[in-house]
Amino acid sequence: MASIMSSQGRARGFTLLELLVVISIIALATAGVAVAMRDSGQAQLEREAERLAALLDSARAQARASGRPVLWRPTPQGFRFEGLPSTSTLPTAWLSAGVQVQPTTPLVLGPEPLLPPQAVVLSLPSSGNAPLRVFTDGLQPFSVESLP
Repeated sequence: MASIMSSQGRARGFTLLELLVVISIIALATAGVAVAMRDSGQAQLEREAERLAALLDSARAQARASGRPVLWRPTPQGFRFEGLPSTSTLPTAWLSAGVQVQPTTPLVLGPEPLLPPQAVVLSLPSSGNAPLRVFTDGLQPFSVESLP
């Protein structure tokens, strides 16, 4: 009789520890989905801007090393570097289609150690996100900032 009472008298349901574990799993899954669903258009534009800043710094270093001026010029299909040695293999295309550049005037990347301040604004109209500016004050390396 005692064994029948103990099995019937036991409460049914979940323990507090089991509920906390389930809530923790749900919270982690929600956080993972939020990170995975980051705005891909803005991420693409940020990747393009950071890549362009690195390419401009590389071309600037090559211009200083060779003692020849290098121009970066946007084109309808991408961009090109003029004045680099023939052994240079810098890319000439965007990673994402539809990247737009303003202004379309070329940037002078050397060979002088001090350049005039220069900037270009990159946008990805299909994403509807804020444009990014790739700029230098002429002394510092190129960097990226968001525009309002």
